[in-house]
Amino acid sequence: MKHWRRALFTSAAGLLAAATSDARPICTVVADAATGQLLVQQGDCATRVTPASTFKVAISLMGFDAGVLKDAHTPTLDFHAGYPDWGGAPWREPTDPARWMKLSIFWYSQQVTQALGQARFQQYTTAFGYGNEDATSPAGELNGVMGAWVNASLRISPLEQVAFMRKIANRTLPVSAHAYDMTERITLIDTRPDGWIVHGKTGTGSPGRKYDASHAYGWFVGWAAKGPRKVAFAYLIQDDERQTPNAGLRARDTFLATLPALAEPGRPQ
Repeated sequence: MKHWRRALFTSAAGLLAAATSDARPICTVVADAATGQLLVQQGDCATRVTPASTFKVAISLMGFDAGVLKDAHTPTLDFHAGYPDWGGAPWREPTDPARWMKLSIFWYSQQVTQALGQARFQQYTTAFGYGNEDATSPAGELNGVMGAWVNASLRISPLEQVAFMRKIANRTLPVSAHAYDMTERITLIDTRPDGWIVHGKTGTGSPGRKYDASHAYGWFVGWAAKGPRKVAFAYLIQDDERQTPNAGLRARDTFLATLPALAEPGRPQ
């Protein structure tokens, strides 16, 4: 069995490396959600970097728990001049929670966190035990509720991402059942032919305080269920040159292609 596990892990890791030949894999980590047992850990999984848009999962839990968000389609908010629109025309359309998560619309995140207020936003971040728990970002343009999670003060490691995703999968965070239910609904990524139901979120950021596309980080984090079994995962890459699509989307696609081998390392593929 150990030989099977070693061979399959090596094969899966090789696939990840090959699929991200235009980027540098930093960490792959997969854990059993119930027990915390690490099924896969490869690379530097302890260094904290910006969570970027993966933090939308946390914002979703906060927003639904606090009543700022009501359900998958309420509230619908309009775009206004002056809102961030680097996502192009799709970001300038009316947006509800489902659309926010699917298109990763930054200004909608800001509307939710501003409605929470800085004090409550920090309280949730601390209660979640999220990374370094620093949601202040006192210096810079995107301070506190305006974007502490984007190349700013809030930092998290891949191992900490997995710990947070386990808390969601096991429903051990101090939020309501409704917050879990709605967050699960809007983070559904894929129901795969092999039986895995995947929830997750991409994220694209970079070192430093200003986004640098030529050294972009690409995150894909989440949890997946197959029958009674659940796993939590985090996959992080970094580009060495400007690439399209963005690093987060490529991280997602690469990880999903290798999920069965990573999540079931004892099973012949």
